[in-house]
Amino acid sequence: MQFSHSDAMWQAFPELRAGALHAGGIDADADVEAAIASFNAIAEARLAKAQEGEFPEIQAWRRGFSRMGLKPTQYRCASEALLRRFRQEHALPRLHPLIDLCNAISLAFAIPIAVFDIEKIAGDLEVRRAKGDETYLTFAGEIEHPEANEVIFADDEHRAHARRWTNRQSGLSAVRETTRSVLIVAEALHASAGDDIARLVEAVADALARHWPATPKTAMLTPVSPRFEF
Repeated sequence: MQFSHSDAMWQAFPELRAGALHAGGIDADADVEAAIASFNAIAEARLAKAQEGEFPEIQAWRRGFSRMGLKPTQYRCASEALLRRFRQEHALPRLHPLIDLCNAISLAFAIPIAVFDIEKIAGDLEVRRAKGDETYLTFAGEIEHPEANEVIFADDEHRAHARRWTNRQSGLSAVRETTRSVLIVAEALHASAGDDIARLVEAVADALARHWPATPKTAMLTPVSPRFEF
């Protein structure tokens, strides 16, 4: 199985840096509260100094969304949406230990993190422009069709596992209590993205190894090394 970005995506966003992890042995019983509190404290400290819209990580994604023809205050990258809610409520709802942990890490780094149940992905997964005939399953169980040229995470059966790039994941491959094997993807566009993604991947891998019987396989993706096989 392979995760990658299309050549066209790298050409359009040469500043993109991405990290990917694969891990098995996941369950819904892990106690991650201490780790979540630690990462939340980092986010709280940053938000005490400035709102999320002033963070360079978020500003870079806003510029990226504008380049995709999207209004960045209408469609926000996942990390901005999480930070915005966290700033207002000082907490995020609990969904699944792995999702809760990755959300906390996303808050701390202000970088969007996607987590996919790989058993729900057909073949390879690629970030690319949509053709318009792909299907997307919402969390409400409805079928949508991404617009042509919209950036999606697409598998070999033309199913979109995320819409508007880092804006919204699909309900199809969302992590559930039955999830055992996952692909985790983090992407950034800001000036220090390479270093920050490397630190984020290390943090996620360490957290996975501490809370689950997992030995994560990791990769850093760049225009020179654009694919992750696992």
